[in-house]
Parts: sequence; structure tokens; C-alpha cells
Amino acid sequence: MINKNLHLNNPFLLKPAGKDYLWGGRRLNDDFSKGIDMTPLAETWECSTHPDGLSIINSGVHKGAFLSDVLQAHPEYLGLHSMSQKELPILIKFIDAKDDLSVQVHPDDAYAMAHEKGANGKTEMWYVMDASKDAKLIYGLSHTADKETIKKGIEEGTLEKYLQKVPVKKNDVFSIEPGTIHAIGAGALIAEVQENSNITYRLYDYDRIDKTGHKRALHIEKALDVANLNGIEAPRQNLRVLKYQPGCAVEFLYRCKYFQVERMLVNTERIREMVPFATTELSFEVLLCMDGCGSISFGKNEMLHFFRGDCIFVPASSVSIKIHGSAQFLKVGC
Repeated sequence: MINKNLHLNNPFLLKPAGKDYLWGGRRLNDDFSKGIDMTPLAETWECSTHPDGLSIINSGVHKGAFLSDVLQAHPEYLGLHSMSQKELPILIKFIDAKDDLSVQVHPDDAYAMAHEKGANGKTEMWYVMDASKDAKLIYGLSHTADKETIKKGIEEGTLEKYLQKVPVKKNDVFSIEPGTIHAIGAGALIAEVQENSNITYRLYDYDRIDKTGHKRALHIEKALDVANLNGIEAPRQNLRVLKYQPGCAVEFLYRCKYFQVERMLVNTERIREMVPFATTELSFEVLLCMDGCGSISFGKNEMLHFFRGDCIFVPASSVSIKIHGSAQFLKVGC
């Protein structure tokens, strides 16, 4: 039971939903202590109100409640940018690609609205937390093709010769716009920020068999309806600048009309003051801890401890908080 009269804009931890897609590995349990009984564990939906994978609040007065229920009862937690929707506009994931993901494409909002019962489209951003020496991703086509050529490539198993493969390394950032044919390759550990959507059109899945003994469904017609079939340039990594203050450094990573993402490095081991952090009335913030550990203090001697892999939701107009520790975060807002 959610108490709608309880207005405590304190930060809280989230517990993710897990996904056991066939291409996943073990790192999310082994390296991030997720404790989810799935093998493989391909994805954890860290901050999600999507019905396909709901996050649960894991600390504070709302502990045990679905994040979606709490935000429905307290839309002010979202901030003025999102309050009118009464819905979290984003979905944040960890992705462990032990094997290659399917070659896929996402629709934009207009196509999803018209063809997917009013659902959101899917714009997404990837931050590479780790990558094997030979890790790659698929990003668009290497040269322009038409629908019939792509269909023939799928039927004959030769689609890969049209796909642009891009090497990836730790700390890379990639923007995946709707219509971009793409796939995360084996050996990549990714933090993903995206629109609140679970619409994926698979073009090709290497004829793999799932745990039920069947090939996974393809969505070729819809995929080709929305796919950009023009050859595109390989993405380049933008120059990024760390801005320093005592105990903290922040760099801008990505912004679109749905969300913005920064990387925040906290290290208060050698200073006496903790790093202050606050949200405005405009937006919530989500802190995704990619490495390290520490604590957040707020209110009257209240404390929230965080560790590598934790996800922290900070409501709009939150109480004043301070961060102590040595950690690396993605900071996501709207």
C-alpha cells in the first residue's frame, strides 16, 4: 500500500529485474553481486517502470514497492519535465554480452505510436564499461542497400557483409538513433540509457536456437519499414572534458530530448568535506554506480550505503544530500 500523503523526497536504492537472454553471461552476478537466480543473466533493468521489467524500491519508506506505483502516487518525484506524464521517461540497464546480440533496429515515436499500440519509440545511448580486446559492435550499413538486397542477405545468411563493424573499448560512448541497424558484440559490458520502451525489431539472429529449442522470432518487415539503409560513417568518439571540484569530477556524455547523461567520479578519501548533490524541481536524477562504493548522507543523520552495481533514484527537489567514497557513476536526468 503506497501512502500518497507521505512526501519524503529522499534518495532510495532500486532493485532490478533480470533477463536471461541466450547471449548473456555471468558478469552481472559475479562482478556486480546482483544475486539474481538466472543463468545466463544478460540484462538487469536497473531503473524501470516498464511492465516487462519493473524495478523495486530497495530502501527507505517505500521499500518493497514497485517504482512505477510510487511514481504514480508521487508524480512530484519526477519533476516538472515529466510530471504531466506520471511516467518515468527512461529505462536504464546493465548489459553483459558474452555472445553477439541479434542484429536489430528500433522505431521512432511516430512509428511506434501508429504500429505498437501507442508505445514509445526507442532512442538509446551506450556507455562501454568494459570490453575484450577484439570486441566490436554493429553500427549501420557499410554502404547503401535496398530492401530486397537486405532480405536476400537475411535469407542466404550473408547479411553480415553489409554491416558496419566498429571496434569498441572501455569508456566509449555510442548514440543509437531510431532506424539505426545495430548490435552489441560479444565481450562488451554496457550501461544503457534509453527511452521507456521495449520495442525491438530483429533482422537477423544467426539462426540460433533458444532454450525452448526454437529460433527466436524475426521482425523483418517492420524492421525494414524503419531501418536506415544508407551507408553511414563509423561513429567517432567526441572529445570530453572533465570538470573538477573538490572530491568530484564530472564530464558530459550525451544529451537528447528524452534524457541527458554525465559521468561523475567521486573520491573523498583525501578531503574532509563530502561532495554535495542536489536535484531541482525540474527533474529527478539517477546515479548508476559502475565502480567503487561509498555512502550518501541526508536528512537527520540518515545514511544510504552504495556499492558497485547499485542504482540510486534521487527525486526532484530532493533533500540536500552529500556523497562520500570512491566511486564512478553515470548521472542521468531529464
